[in-house]
Amino acid sequence: MNAAVPAPATDTPDLPPRAVDAASAHLGDVLRIALEHGPQQAALVVYDTRTPLARALLEAYRRNLPQARFVDFDAVTPDAVLAAFRQMAAKDLVVLVQSTNFRLDGFRVRVELFKLGLKVIEHVHLSRMPGVQGEHYIAALAYDPAYFRGTGRALKARIDAAPHARVEGGGEVLRFASPFEPAKLNVGDYSEMHNVGGQFPIGEVFTEALDLEAVHGRVQVHVFGDTSYRSNRPDTPVTLVIDKGRVVGAENATPAFQEVLDIIRADEGEVWVRELGFGLNRAFTRELRVDDIGTYERMCGIHLSLGAKHGVYPKPGFKRKDARYHIDVFAVTDAVYLGEERVYADGRWLV
Repeated sequence: MNAAVPAPATDTPDLPPRAVDAASAHLGDVLRIALEHGPQQAALVVYDTRTPLARALLEAYRRNLPQARFVDFDAVTPDAVLAAFRQMAAKDLVVLVQSTNFRLDGFRVRVELFKLGLKVIEHVHLSRMPGVQGEHYIAALAYDPAYFRGTGRALKARIDAAPHARVEGGGEVLRFASPFEPAKLNVGDYSEMHNVGGQFPIGEVFTEALDLEAVHGRVQVHVFGDTSYRSNRPDTPVTLVIDKGRVVGAENATPAFQEVLDIIRADEGEVWVRELGFGLNRAFTRELRVDDIGTYERMCGIHLSLGAKHGVYPKPGFKRKDARYHIDVFAVTDAVYLGEERVYADGRWLV
């Protein structure tokens, strides 16, 4: 057994039946439409039952995958889990329901499963979303292919053609005086991708400036990822001053935000702004949040990354071994322009 992990929190109330019903419906769509998983393909669900959200997702998968093999991570050895993975054939499905994240002695779970040709649905850090946040998380699993794929592709087409862009919010303007790297999609369409699946919920298009030094201006940050990987919301948004792609000032910075900047500067020398993320998931907004920053990253709006790390887009002068940080920050966003076309208003995408 994995004795180092805590026992299930049996005194924590389960999510209401309506939440489990919603999870079952949403995951049914994810399995059928996004993953294209059919009854002829085998499925393995590795889970824990430590949190209400994990237990709700487990029940939803039991309803949708009655023929699947279910393995309780806390009741078996790591070797047994690895053996179960290796019994799967290419194009079979592995689902990971994790209150934290499963550790298997250097086995990078999702990466290694993709190497085996398996489809993967990963739910991670569920313990960071207690109570009603579990229901918010479930709502974010809803899969509307027309919206995600249609909006995602339309944004990608405009990003890839845009000579420049700007983000306006709270009276501030951040300018990207450069074309962009080819945008990447996380919209549940894997038809042109080598790997099928990933971390859920989904809903994002992301890129970065071809010329990072062409990013300049000011942007208000309403939420940022702190040192505990949680969504931290200051009472007053932090205003970042950006020049030549680097953060050169932070007005109204809280101690927690300043700590993030100080850590990046200590290890990387300066604070670069790299990713420009277009979140698509309408279940998350500026006001409707979850604590796990990796989940909240899909919120409908703009997010940026602080730090030199962005392995998707290699850039001259950025060595992978020296780039350590990729910290998501979320911009107060009233309008987004790609070229001269406004693509965001009133909390929604216009494409």
